[in-house]
Amino acid sequence: MPHRVVVLALDGLLPFELGIPQRIFGRTLRADPGGGGGKLYDVVTCSVRPPGPVRTDADFSVLVEHGPEALATADTVVVPASYELGPVFEEGRLTDELAAALALVRPGTRMVSICTGSYVLAAAGYLDGRPATTHWSSADHFQRTFPQVRVDPDVLFIDDGDVLTSAGVAAGIDLCLHLVRRDHGTAVANEIARRTVVPPHRDGGQAQYIHRPVPELQFATTTAARAWALARLDRPILLRDMAEQEAMSVRTFTRRFREEVGISPGQWLTQQRVERARHLLESTDLSIDQVARDAGFGTPTSLRQHLQAALGVPPTVYRRTFRSTAGTLS
Repeated sequence: MPHRVVVLALDGLLPFELGIPQRIFGRTLRADPGGGGGKLYDVVTCSVRPPGPVRTDADFSVLVEHGPEALATADTVVVPASYELGPVFEEGRLTDELAAALALVRPGTRMVSICTGSYVLAAAGYLDGRPATTHWSSADHFQRTFPQVRVDPDVLFIDDGDVLTSAGVAAGIDLCLHLVRRDHGTAVANEIARRTVVPPHRDGGQAQYIHRPVPELQFATTTAARAWALARLDRPILLRDMAEQEAMSVRTFTRRFREEVGISPGQWLTQQRVERARHLLESTDLSIDQVARDAGFGTPTSLRQHLQAALGVPPTVYRRTFRSTAGTLS
């Protein structure tokens, strides 16, 4: 059976963020060389009230066809942002209506928030004593309202196992793709990212916003250097080598790279090599030594250190855990 994702639509919701789970989970298909892969997720949208219209922050409402009882069927609950949270936002407490709806959620259900949907999870107690994030503009208020939550305002999303929170808007796409990758591996996640025309992976620890996200038109970009590096991850790559691809000095290249990507070239290279290693561990029977070489880490020790830092597990455990669970989530 497909994994059931139930999206909780609250009055004042943001239509874009409401649509993210359906666009990512609803279009994710089982890998099948014959092209007949079925859906891996079943996405349902519900309200805290009986079926009917739910207000948005735009000049239209959406007709939601499921009431709160759908929450009792969820394997994962997603709470998108809303601008009409009332006492949840102002006092950190659930309304009776919202509390009754969330009481239907089964123990062990995975809970996910997009942007200020984190207020709902915090008010319900899901985030007590746990790390969480929200939109950077609400982070200070969120921390004051919920002092028991360990708020990190500088990241795109936080995966704390059965509870995950994301920053605003596009970070919700990053988090949903992360969940697909966690559930079914990089190949499936990369395919839905390609279909959605978004980057397949932005690390959760990446900064929420870049002060100059779009280079001035007369500036050369670092796109060619990144493509060049991706084609040779298995070989040593020096910063000056990447700078030479763009005919820039190392100093100028490093500055431009940060402006465009949000992290340093070294951090980006490590992220790409971790992703390469994950893909090889998931999809091949290569030895750990060979995975380390092909991903550009050189030695099993280096691979182990980087994978442990990024994912919290060594390569052998990652491979064993992934292969024992991938494709069996229900």
